[in-house]
Amino acid sequence: MLSGTISERLQAKSDALTRAERQLADAIMENYPVSGLGSITSVAHKAGVSTPTVARLVQKLGFKGFPGFQKQLRKELEAKISGPIAKYDKWAGDAPDTHILNRFTDAVMKNIKKSLAQIDPATFDATCKLLADEQRTIYVVGGRITRALADYFFLHMQVIRPNVTHIQSISNAWPHYLLNVKKGDVIVIFDVRRYENSTLKLAEMAANKGATIILMTDQWISPISQFTDLVFSSRIVVPSAWDSSVASLLLLETILAEVQELIWPHTRSRMQELEDMFDKTKFFRKFT
Repeated sequence: MLSGTISERLQAKSDALTRAERQLADAIMENYPVSGLGSITSVAHKAGVSTPTVARLVQKLGFKGFPGFQKQLRKELEAKISGPIAKYDKWAGDAPDTHILNRFTDAVMKNIKKSLAQIDPATFDATCKLLADEQRTIYVVGGRITRALADYFFLHMQVIRPNVTHIQSISNAWPHYLLNVKKGDVIVIFDVRRYENSTLKLAEMAANKGATIILMTDQWISPISQFTDLVFSSRIVVPSAWDSSVASLLLLETILAEVQELIWPHTRSRMQELEDMFDKTKFFRKFT
């Protein structure tokens, strides 16, 4: 019996699907999870497959029938649109009678384990090679909450390599950055649930200009995924009104370590030059 979100189940079963089932899976992921909430006939019609194909895929995903499949989708949709108060109310009702330190840490550890288990090593390696290619300009952008992750990633990437730009999150500013985006450039986008419309539009316009998009998202997967195959979905649910960024941060730091390793001689030179400037400006306190 498979577990996890339907998107995770589709990913786990991808190699075992027939051509028609893969076509259906792609259609479901286009506007996930809403795309799977119609009747079995309408879902099949939109995907251009037969209703028996829908029934077979549903069973491969671990459901007895289409109603169970849709029940899971509705639960995921509810989770996607939950605001901080709804998240708190759910956890407050479900919370076991143990200390918050233990409950929170247990949730984070499970998030890390599940997030790492679903990372495709080939996708990870391809992403790091793109980010290490100094012929490409890197752009980094986050949303209302994820801008903190974007800023952290940008701060380190601009030391590791040149030509890295942090796009301001406000929608009336990013079109100016988009002017400079050219084919082959890389846009790293952070987008988690309550996905932002402005970030989706940025991704669409950047893709149309020929940029490669790397998406850092959550287990429900941002709609930005339709514009890229380089998608990293981290588990974010914890006993709090706020989502957790721990699994996402672990992934980011691992990517930074690998990109640094790929171009270490150049990165070392940049780091040394930066340290020399710190010394000249007396930026850090010396204890010798």
